[in-house]
Amino acid sequence: MQTNPIVSREAWLDARRDLLAHEKEYTRLRDAVAARRRALPWVEVTKPYSFATSTGTTDLPGLFGGRNQLIVYHFMLAPGWEAGCVGCSFGADHFDGMLPHLESHDVSFVAVSRATLREIEAYRRRMGWRFPWVSSHGTEFNADFHVTFTPEQLASGSVFYNFREMPSDQAHDELHGLSVFCRGKDGRVFHTYSAYARGTEDMLTTFLMMDLTPKGRDEDGTMGWVRRHDEYGASAPRPACCHD
Repeated sequence: MQTNPIVSREAWLDARRDLLAHEKEYTRLRDAVAARRRALPWVEVTKPYSFATSTGTTDLPGLFGGRNQLIVYHFMLAPGWEAGCVGCSFGADHFDGMLPHLESHDVSFVAVSRATLREIEAYRRRMGWRFPWVSSHGTEFNADFHVTFTPEQLASGSVFYNFREMPSDQAHDELHGLSVFCRGKDGRVFHTYSAYARGTEDMLTTFLMMDLTPKGRDEDGTMGWVRRHDEYGASAPRPACCHD
């Protein structure tokens, strides 16, 4: 761990006030970006989708749970995987605590994976999570929101992810993201926003807390230290592939 310059309290306050000016600039910019996000145009979702839930089958409007806004997290868990993506699992550790606050503010939250409901429930039990998590198995939902890719797409040399074409050798058959929907008074559903890659990072409050510390995230950009929460302390190295 590096040692920063050691200075007097007065010199530290000068440096801290200089940083505070940058922090306030960042806060104002973040508010401005959030306002532009809310001002995005909407796209009506007319294609029917079906999701398997713990209480039966539902459609996209049914995921709103009687509320008018819906956040969907595209969780990387495909049929046949023994465990969910390490990074998605890290993110999912943050979901349960925010649910009552979102729901009281007219926002429903649900994770969606292409795995079967049986596979989802088995992994949920292992991790101890409670947030709503449904299966889109057998539907085109994941593909339509650009988080699932066929072998043919991967073999083509590029896939469309994070609003651009990216080399397919940088992609997996499953990738993560989140999408936001709004329901109008007439019951119509609109897609209002999606984010992928580091665009979902703001939900990772663990990262934000680490950013306050001298060592920060202590990584090289790969999240190589992240484990599923029941794997910390294990002697085995982190799997190279997120769907071990």
